[in-house]
Amino acid sequence: MTKRVLATLATLSALSLTLAGCGSTSLSGGNPAPAGASTSSAPAQADAALAAKLPEKIKSSKKIVVGTDASYAPNEFLDADGKTVVGADVDVFNAVAAKFGVTVEWQPSSFDSIITGVQGKKYDIGVSSFTINAKRMEQVNMVSYYSAGTQWATAKGNPKQVSADNACGKTIAVQTGTVQDEEDLPKRQEKCGANKINVLQYEGQDQATAAVVSGKADAMLADSPVVAYAAKQSQGKLETLGDIYDAAPYGIVVPKDQTEFANAIAEALKAAKADGSYEKALQKWGTEKGKIDNFQVNPAS
Repeated sequence: MTKRVLATLATLSALSLTLAGCGSTSLSGGNPAPAGASTSSAPAQADAALAAKLPEKIKSSKKIVVGTDASYAPNEFLDADGKTVVGADVDVFNAVAAKFGVTVEWQPSSFDSIITGVQGKKYDIGVSSFTINAKRMEQVNMVSYYSAGTQWATAKGNPKQVSADNACGKTIAVQTGTVQDEEDLPKRQEKCGANKINVLQYEGQDQATAAVVSGKADAMLADSPVVAYAAKQSQGKLETLGDIYDAAPYGIVVPKDQTEFANAIAEALKAAKADGSYEKALQKWGTEKGKIDNFQVNPAS
């Protein structure tokens, strides 16, 4: 995706979700997250060969300190206690850490400070739905672990018979300022002629979701993990529509001088994929459509 929209915590009567836009391709953006940290449980077993590839600091502490913007449900956000970091990315990386035989300390941070925090060794790594791009790979290593794009959603059964490929004449809800609002829908609108899309723009994704649930809008489009999570939490009121498109990989941020560690993370992801823990983590949050099979360090963009 091409930008990350500032995230907000919101509650919708039948839906309980923290909302955000798309992964950023710049080194700026994001809101300061509440202070605090949470730590994963001690892993059950480890791969000795993988553990041997950990940096000495992590070997000594038996802990990986992770910087994350805990405001981006369902990938990484604060649980109801306001302190514990939970989400799909969290569960995926906890599964990776288990392969190393270490725990994870999740430290909420502002999004735009995570990469510099990794560079300055404040954090061992960063996990925060970072879209992989060339600019970031100049500064850090990035290990691909997920693919996110745009997804549409409608009321259950698609009663208005919306097609993402032809939304002309339909009423479509979208969060203002997202890539879907600023790039996707305008291109579709150009093809509609006089039969324009009736675009309902909302400040928050929760409002766009509510518009579809209430029937005010025929459909919505947003970041694919957010839509998948909203559908899962909607108690059957929403369903996803069509395939994810314009997908791009998310990457785990690793210091530039720790390529061996980055490669070890890719190997641990492969091991988590093999034993099912990777997919189980995504299924828990309804984000398994973004799973990938090829985990790479600094993949070609």
